[in-house]
Amino acid sequence: MPAFNQSRKNLIKALFILMAAVIIVRLMNLQLFSNKYSILADEQGKFRKVIYPDRGILYDRNGKVILRNRIIYDLMVTPSKIHGMNLDTAALCRILGIDLPEFKKRILTAIIRNRSYRASVFEPLLSEEKIAKINESMYKFVPAFYLQERPVRDYPYDAAGNILGYLSEVDSSFLKRHQGEGYQMGDYAGKTGLERSYERVLMGQRGIQYWKRDNKNRLTEKFDNGKYDTAAVPGSNLYLALDINLQRLGEHLMENKIGAIVAIDPKTGGILAMVSSPTYDPKMLSEPEGGRLFLDPRLPMLNRTVHAFYSPGSTFKTLQALIGLQEGVITTSTRFLCTGAFYGCGKPMGCLDPGNFNLKEAIAVSCNTYFANVMQRVIDNPKYETADSSLMVWDRFMYGFGLGHKLGVDIPTEIGGLIPTPRTYDRIYGKGHWNFCSFKSVSIGQGEVNVTPLQVANEMAYLANKGWYITPHLVDSIQGGDKYGLLDSFKTRHHPLSIPDTLFEAVHDGMQDVMETGTGAAAKVPGITVCGKTGTVENYYRGVKQKSHAFFAAFAPREDPKIAIAVICENAGFGANSSAPIASLMIEQYLRDSITEPDRKALIEKLAALNLMPARIDEALRQRDSILRARTREKDSSFANERRYLKILTDTIGIDEQDDSTTLQKVRSMEDGEDSPKPKPATGAPKAPAGNIHHKAAATLPERPRIKTSTPSTK
Repeated sequence: MPAFNQSRKNLIKALFILMAAVIIVRLMNLQLFSNKYSILADEQGKFRKVIYPDRGILYDRNGKVILRNRIIYDLMVTPSKIHGMNLDTAALCRILGIDLPEFKKRILTAIIRNRSYRASVFEPLLSEEKIAKINESMYKFVPAFYLQERPVRDYPYDAAGNILGYLSEVDSSFLKRHQGEGYQMGDYAGKTGLERSYERVLMGQRGIQYWKRDNKNRLTEKFDNGKYDTAAVPGSNLYLALDINLQRLGEHLMENKIGAIVAIDPKTGGILAMVSSPTYDPKMLSEPEGGRLFLDPRLPMLNRTVHAFYSPGSTFKTLQALIGLQEGVITTSTRFLCTGAFYGCGKPMGCLDPGNFNLKEAIAVSCNTYFANVMQRVIDNPKYETADSSLMVWDRFMYGFGLGHKLGVDIPTEIGGLIPTPRTYDRIYGKGHWNFCSFKSVSIGQGEVNVTPLQVANEMAYLANKGWYITPHLVDSIQGGDKYGLLDSFKTRHHPLSIPDTLFEAVHDGMQDVMETGTGAAAKVPGITVCGKTGTVENYYRGVKQKSHAFFAAFAPREDPKIAIAVICENAGFGANSSAPIASLMIEQYLRDSITEPDRKALIEKLAALNLMPARIDEALRQRDSILRARTREKDSSFANERRYLKILTDTIGIDEQDDSTTLQKVRSMEDGEDSPKPKPATGAPKAPAGNIHHKAAATLPERPRIKTSTPSTK
């Protein structure tokens, strides 16, 4: 028994000695050998600085920089650190040009948004003068305030705002969706366009630096020679298929118009130009009136190339011809007599050019009667038991042409358009109670068929390639390789249908005649063989017929297609008068790299000056301005939360609560939705580089409200 007690005693001694040794070794390591944790332990002497990486730069197909970075500085605040410090509030307000109520309001906003113990932006995008004054007096404002450098976006060219997109400060919902991806409050992320689609590769990785402070809290030198710093990793650069000169020309031609242009390289699927009009100037978003963009009835923030849909009109007839030939219901020599209308379904469907046409001639003059007969034969084809079955076959052709579904372009918010199916007409008329006459207008690209401008341009690429296309895309390659497989879907040729080349040649013949003797003859490109198709689309607004939309689609040159294009001008009348000449100039610019003939240059300016804005848009703009003025005059008289807000200020930052009408008015403005401050883009643009290049400021925006998009053109 004594031996057992002795053994237990020794065991207990050994455990105590071991525990003491572990504690001593750990303490020695922390106090004598390791400086790592002293960074957090001594905030007065050390400073943790976040280093934001440069976002990736974007280049066009010719190596021109179209989106780059520049450095700005934000003044950051940690509200909890104000309490107890001798903050010279008056000096800070003088430097920033604000009053005490505005100071309190900003502190309160930071607390509500980001908690009192987290750093928030107090004043974004400081001018050089303010930076110099703050640095000179920084010892008066630390540790609660510090300067944070941040790269923002800069546009060397005045073009492509809807393509490139803009950055916006992340909010709580964004952080929830992207947990574990390194974002925190105060960060910026792509909100629209390529900035959003390629955020993962553009953002890079943040770095951290640890600095020493002197007795006045000024940063002096890196802690431990930067031993614990981590370097920021810049974002990857993107190389685009876009031709920025072509893009600029397209935007110029579409001034004073509502519509879109999409141009594609048929061989690669690369998007050469993507114009949505009216577009927006990103530097407007940094100005006090920038919020008006979201209330503009012309919807400049809407990317019409992928998020607006239209009836395709007569551009649709090229596809109807292919289906009719492939199904064997017509041949190239099949003729139909047109006496001014299609009478096959009771109520006549008018046609502008009477005559007796074969396929080539019908495409050239865009005969409605001819293509109504073609689709009627497709739907009434005796080899299918019912109209339901034949319409399903027609649907498969249209889906194969890239219509009725999203193509998968690398721009957000793409919609799929509409191709009618048997279910469409079952819902409208009841199952078994419809036939071709129920949707005869679909045969000429009206009725229950809607497409995006991107889909029409891709349709032209499909025709140019005689049966295949590559998914349209803007980005050709990523610096350092495509680590996330973002470009995989843009490398595959899609051969959805098996149609002989001879049938495509028959359609090409008709499209070439459109440009030489038909409806597009006035838009010929000198010395270039263009295959094109005009389209006039009926347009109704709230049930009242308006001036028709003008569509034009083409590819060129016929022998070796290098560009496929679609142009839509809303409320423009015939396609030959606006959209066709616009397309012809775009084709010439791309294939020849310039437009030199005086008459062609004059045509550019003539089209740019052509104002096709409908009167209702001008009236809507006046109404918007009137509403905004009325809202400005209205003041919310609610004081329900003011005392609570001021109590938060008092408890958090130690500033005396004052029953001061100016402060209360500032607080009320927060309740009215002003919600300031938000980091915003720089207002000053850097000097322009050599050449006729215009600078834009960084593109950052407040949160974008959801815009309900109605069909711009329906029948």
